[in-house]
Amino acid sequence: MCGIIGVLGKQDVVPSLIGGLKRLEYRGYDSAGIATLTKGGIDRRRAEGKLKNLEAVLQNNALEGLAGIGHTRWATHGVPNEVNAHPHMTAQIALVHNGIIENYRELAEELTAKGYVFESETDTEIAAQLITSYLDDGKSPQEAMAAALKRFHGAFSLAVIFKNEDNLMIGARRGAPLAVGWGKGEMFLGSDALALAPLTTKISYLEEDDWAVLTRDGATFFDKDGKQVTREIKETRLSGAMIGKGNHRHFMMKEIAEQPAVIGETLRSFFNPKSRTITLPDLPFDWNDLPKVTIVACGTSFYAAMIAKYWFETVADMAVEVDIASEFRYRQMPLKKGGLALFISQSGETADTLAALRYAKEKGQHIATIVNVEESSMGRESDFVFQTLAGPEIGVASTKAFTCQLATLACIAIDAGVKRGVIDHEEEARLCAAISEVPARAAEILESDDNIKHLATQIFEARDVLYIGRGTGYPIALEGALKLKEISYIHAEGYAAGELKHGPIALIDETVPVIVVAPTDSYFEKTASNMQEVMARDARVIFMSDAEGIKQLGDHAVGSIELPTVDPFVAPILYAIPIQLLAYHVAVLKGTDVDQPRNLAKSVTVE
Repeated sequence: MCGIIGVLGKQDVVPSLIGGLKRLEYRGYDSAGIATLTKGGIDRRRAEGKLKNLEAVLQNNALEGLAGIGHTRWATHGVPNEVNAHPHMTAQIALVHNGIIENYRELAEELTAKGYVFESETDTEIAAQLITSYLDDGKSPQEAMAAALKRFHGAFSLAVIFKNEDNLMIGARRGAPLAVGWGKGEMFLGSDALALAPLTTKISYLEEDDWAVLTRDGATFFDKDGKQVTREIKETRLSGAMIGKGNHRHFMMKEIAEQPAVIGETLRSFFNPKSRTITLPDLPFDWNDLPKVTIVACGTSFYAAMIAKYWFETVADMAVEVDIASEFRYRQMPLKKGGLALFISQSGETADTLAALRYAKEKGQHIATIVNVEESSMGRESDFVFQTLAGPEIGVASTKAFTCQLATLACIAIDAGVKRGVIDHEEEARLCAAISEVPARAAEILESDDNIKHLATQIFEARDVLYIGRGTGYPIALEGALKLKEISYIHAEGYAAGELKHGPIALIDETVPVIVVAPTDSYFEKTASNMQEVMARDARVIFMSDAEGIKQLGDHAVGSIELPTVDPFVAPILYAIPIQLLAYHVAVLKGTDVDQPRNLAKSVTVE
């Protein structure tokens, strides 16, 4: 979850390090720090809290150098303070680390017995001291790194600089991503290509258990056995210009506003408007031969998977199992060889989802992923990638990545339905016509933002909020509650509306807002009944529906959000947008940090 940047430069690297950390701050913002090689050895600056605090430190106490490393932290071991902030230093090295060294206690006891003293509460300092111990034994930097890597258990990526070695940096990865950037007379390390975007377009990705020795002339890669290996240099399409806020106050609002465009871009890669058909590239499996489809994801992506389950069942007549990655990976799930395991992730680096992918691969599954970063670990380890074209998503609360995932899943479900003979061309054309309208209808929803902003005043002082829905509205209710929790810190829960009478209705009184997700689909009448039940108990209802639904029930709610009338098949993609806007405006009213909510980070690369 932490962010790493390293630069072997031709001029002062501090501006590049700070720029890289700004692009990585979505990964963690509990503390930040940089270290550079200086004529006197190694020097560093660190600060608790967000990157702006480190910038203030540097203004008062400047640092420069031609080689350096930087880090922005999401705390795992040790509280978030300056002492625990990275880089960690010894007399011989400075080191930054993403992940967890699981056997740090064992190593700490061993090193303490040898006289090494620890200053922080982190597992990272153990890594720094172990490498130093091998240097103290007379090993070269490369030999010390190789020896230490064999001792570490867990998932990690590392970047290390060495005293008196101004043309050397070593990086390593196991279970956490790390990329090498190639420049002219300079080289770079980063947690992902986005960190390196303004510095280079030429990227090599370390594979599992790789480590790399960088000089300004290039990089040499080694596998876990120390054997020199070759890693391909790829051109990345990411640009540093892609991550600005534009005219928006927050990244989250910018990313919400981008949804009509990016959903359209994503659909264009699958949808043929002339023939009104879905065209997927050649898949390495036949939909008719699959014994089982398993969809695995975490967080918001898991709610996309839940919606996909409804789609696959109704459009393709396929039984689909959906699982949370952090549960799936430990359950010893029986998977019949030849099944399809579909993994969904914005970053493509989520630790639990990546581990689940590897388990499914061991079980002989066809591996497909839906990711926003094709060059990610999941993308590289999959048999097939469905890339969402959302562009970089910086706000921690996922918005445009979620709706692009849904657009992609809808296209995949239609393709499966056609290939399995469940729907004919006429039905395919009807569904394609519906999905082709989504970008324009999404733009219409954004135009009603003033109403949603007003309705946020009905919620922002609440202690508890409930969201309810049926069918695909149920996962949207779950996602709405998650969004509100994430960025406003209001306790919120999403429920299948029919479950209210099985317990949750006991929570209802005049202080509890209830957001009802109710397109006029086959579930509408039942959802309407559940809405009446909570209103009879004095709940303050905010009603989300189309014109017909508002006509029937809108007068009974304290406020309504009218959405375009669309085919129920595509309704969840559009209903996701007002719940994002509602959460956003509530958070703004409460004065919370919308883009970087407390305790969270964008890319969950540790368990």
